Amino acid sequence: MENGKGYSWNGIESCKMTVMNDLFIRTIVPMITLIGAGVLSRRLEILRVGDERVLSAYIYYFALPGLFLINIAETDFTQEILIFMLAGILPIFLAMAIFVTLKTVLGFSKNTLYLLTLSMIFGSLAFFGIPFLTFAFPTMEHLATLSAASIALVSVPISLAILEIYKLQDSTKGGGLKHVAMRLAKNPLLISISLGVLLSILNLEIPTPIFNSVHMLGNTTSTVAIFMLGVFLYGRSYSEVNTALKLALLRALFLPTLAFLVTMLLGVTGVEASVLILMNGMPMAISMIILSERYNFYKETIATLVLVSSFGATVYQNLWLLLLGNS
Repeated sequence: MENGKGYSWNGIESCKMTVMNDLFIRTIVPMITLIGAGVLSRRLEILRVGDERVLSAYIYYFALPGLFLINIAETDFTQEILIFMLAGILPIFLAMAIFVTLKTVLGFSKNTLYLLTLSMIFGSLAFFGIPFLTFAFPTMEHLATLSAASIALVSVPISLAILEIYKLQDSTKGGGLKHVAMRLAKNPLLISISLGVLLSILNLEIPTPIFNSVHMLGNTTSTVAIFMLGVFLYGRSYSEVNTALKLALLRALFLPTLAFLVTMLLGVTGVEASVLILMNGMPMAISMIILSERYNFYKETIATLVLVSSFGATVYQNLWLLLLGNS
């Protein structure tokens, strides 16, 4: 059937289905396959309780720092790149300002403010975000890594500071924030990002043998990270489902919408805008489960939120892709 302009509606619908199928194959299939493999490894007792810590340590201390270091060291920090990075981190500050304003107007508790803030800003940028965006945009790993690194420079310190403040409650906060600063100074991700920026600014090249070795480590990040997600989530108890579902829905809509508005305001368009919007909508980081247990911070809610948002993201992130017109 054709309309007055000669377009075939059947052809348009067929094109839409092709795009959806292509997105499904490129993103959902590999994500679910790798997560499922991780779950199966626990189910068959190939890996046991605690083994996920080995995978997590490998990614955290070796693979991911290697990926950050190589990609950032090769980045030319032009004005466009700096605007791209700014567009990635501004939604975090906007979200925090909105939550503080809502607390003042509605009068909810400080703990609720902390939960809302951490639920939004502590995303799985590296373990979920980089793999997903690499699957969605196979030639844009550099943009995915740069967006994750720039957002992490803001979200990680703020998140740790909030947890320390929550732990101290009405006690003096000076010691807690000093502890955060000391931890951040030893954080391998932040160190690799800083070193990459320094190499780029000084225009220094990494010797080829070292470059190749570090690059090989970085290339393992996507596969191992998503596999580990399945290993990590298997066998845990989950509760507070209603609260977690509400927070997951808010995470799927709120921060990506802010990122969409910021990219429009700063003139970031095309794939670059899509990468930033999607990265700001990634599910909550699985490391937050460990942190919530360490700080006794809404442990049941956080664990369920990680589960719900991780599996939900395989769907809603593809809806964002379709909405943004990427295929």
